[in-house]
Amino acid sequence: MEALAARLSHLDSHVEGALRVVMFYDTLMRRRVDLPALARASAGLAECVAGIRLRGTGRAHRFSPDGREATGPPAPESSAVPVALDDEEIGRVWLERPGPPGPLDEVLLDRLAIAAAAVVERYGPARTTMADPALVELVISADSDEAARARALRLLGFAADLPVRVVAVRSSLPLDRIGGLVCPERLVKAAPLRDVGVLLATTVDATRLPAGARAGIGAADSPDRSWREARAALRFTTERRPVVHHAELGALALLAHLPEDVVRDNADVAAVAGLATGSPGDLETLEAYCATGSVRRAADQLHLHHSSVARRLEQIGRCTGIALTEPTGLVRARLALTTWRLLDS
Repeated sequence: MEALAARLSHLDSHVEGALRVVMFYDTLMRRRVDLPALARASAGLAECVAGIRLRGTGRAHRFSPDGREATGPPAPESSAVPVALDDEEIGRVWLERPGPPGPLDEVLLDRLAIAAAAVVERYGPARTTMADPALVELVISADSDEAARARALRLLGFAADLPVRVVAVRSSLPLDRIGGLVCPERLVKAAPLRDVGVLLATTVDATRLPAGARAGIGAADSPDRSWREARAALRFTTERRPVVHHAELGALALLAHLPEDVVRDNADVAAVAGLATGSPGDLETLEAYCATGSVRRAADQLHLHHSSVARRLEQIGRCTGIALTEPTGLVRARLALTTWRLLDS
């Protein structure tokens, strides 16, 4: 490699520089450096602040060219490159160079990203999102003893002193993509489990859930209880409410435990089921009214005149036998609609 670099230096100084960058990182990888050492060496080579951040830990390794850890707010990144492992983005590397990028910055960052991925793979646990379903099932199963659960969490990369949140997901999108979105800077593990996707994470940003996906989020500290709560919360999701936190359900969570035959025999639930099969427009009107509690707000949501919505509600009231304009009737309609959705889920 050195002989090749010497020969090419007579032809193109840029090629020589690129080859020396490649050799520099090959040497670092042979020496089995860790991430801080990799960032420190890169800062010295680039003569500006260099950084590495992994999604799994959320911690940034930033070093100045003098070898000291960079402090204070990060400067604007002149260039950045994702770190990929097994075709999944697990973090990024960057340079904080004042002014335009240097002529070899692209080569340097590419090699730094490759080296960072090699370090993660070597010293793991690998910070990839997708996990062994058997390990995830050990974590969330009520039949697992605490020792087995703790060992599974440790193998997945979770620290023993941090609570793990469990999310139940239904989506046509890949689970690793959803995991990366709702938990972009912390460790997240995903696995399909029968008909539902499972996410394990220490923090979850539900506002980042992609369109079309639905998620129920557990609240309990114990992963097995949190999983049961997450699955129950998922059943309460709707198109208008794609994310449900179990902690926000309160007494409504009790509806998820009612026997199915008892629910089907209830007159109010049967009336709502009749609306669903007979008149989807009436069901949509009832959903909007139950969600808003106001004829005018329901009309705004449906893009209709409030008098049209009022006539529809009067007709729905006659069909279901529920006085929707009365407070008790509105409560009955909300309970019936929610319970019917649980049957459908």
